Amino acid sequence: MPPPPAVSAVRGAVRRLLGSAEAAPFRGAPLVVACSGGADSLALAAAASHAARHAGVPLHGLVVDHGLQVGSADVAARAAEQLTELGAVAEVIEVEVEGSGGPEAAARRARYRALRERRPPGSLVLLGHTLDDQAETVLLGLGRGSGARSIAGMRPVDPPWARPFLGVRRATTEEVCRELGLEPWRDPHNADARFTRVRLRTEVLPLMDDVLQGGVREALTRTAQQLREDADALDELAAAERGRVEVGDGLDALALREIPAALRRRVVKEWLLDRGVPELTDAHLRAADALLTDWRGQGGPRLPGDFVLRRAHGTLQVVAAGRKPPNG
Repeated sequence: MPPPPAVSAVRGAVRRLLGSAEAAPFRGAPLVVACSGGADSLALAAAASHAARHAGVPLHGLVVDHGLQVGSADVAARAAEQLTELGAVAEVIEVEVEGSGGPEAAARRARYRALRERRPPGSLVLLGHTLDDQAETVLLGLGRGSGARSIAGMRPVDPPWARPFLGVRRATTEEVCRELGLEPWRDPHNADARFTRVRLRTEVLPLMDDVLQGGVREALTRTAQQLREDADALDELAAAERGRVEVGDGLDALALREIPAALRRRVVKEWLLDRGVPELTDAHLRAADALLTDWRGQGGPRLPGDFVLRRAHGTLQVVAAGRKPPNG
């Protein structure tokens, strides 16, 4: 007897991702599922269990307990119990949530660090992000004006992370849990309107669906895929151009100026990141670009991490604030 349609959909999503060229280097390694106990990650664990049996590989389930809510240990224990019932070797990882950016960002950093450290070597970690999550991510990026990469959303495979459900609706994962008798945890934060993502989910996207007559989430996801493909192509072209304009520790300003802006700023961004400059914004990159396209002998911009970008003797150079460039 064939499985119910929702179960077939999630199994097919996992099978397609694991059969993709991007996942090929990880074939034969244990499968790892990150599980919060919610419907998305439980449905993913069920589909991964089916895939692991067919591939003859072990399945590991990692549950991160952030300790931010009363009863979080019980939630984590119940998630681990259901993972075990699905045939996974389950582990609960307790983490400390600390650092800048608010509790949500700090929890995400702690979670990803724990998952990366505890996965078996050479394994992908499957994450339960759905098509709905992707649509919300694209809208957030659009609202923040943070560039094509942000609007391009999450990648299906971004080692060690893999997201098989980016084409699967959240309602499908909930149906899988009902069909298989799984008991998902309902995170109260997912209904808390203090969080921007919750308001997008419960207010903005339903309004857009009403005004545009449906299909908004799917359209946003298609847009993300198209932008991701375009951005990947531009990144490859920029890498080739960087090899042409890089001179020692600097960049040839005259040669760089002749490159189209979309490639030029990519070259400068990757070059600066490789030199330890963190958290570059579009404003930083446009200020750097002015040293190439509007050069009048002006000083360069101060960059995050206490760096300064300067142009000296036809070369862009980045130095720690207070130091002169090597050729200055």
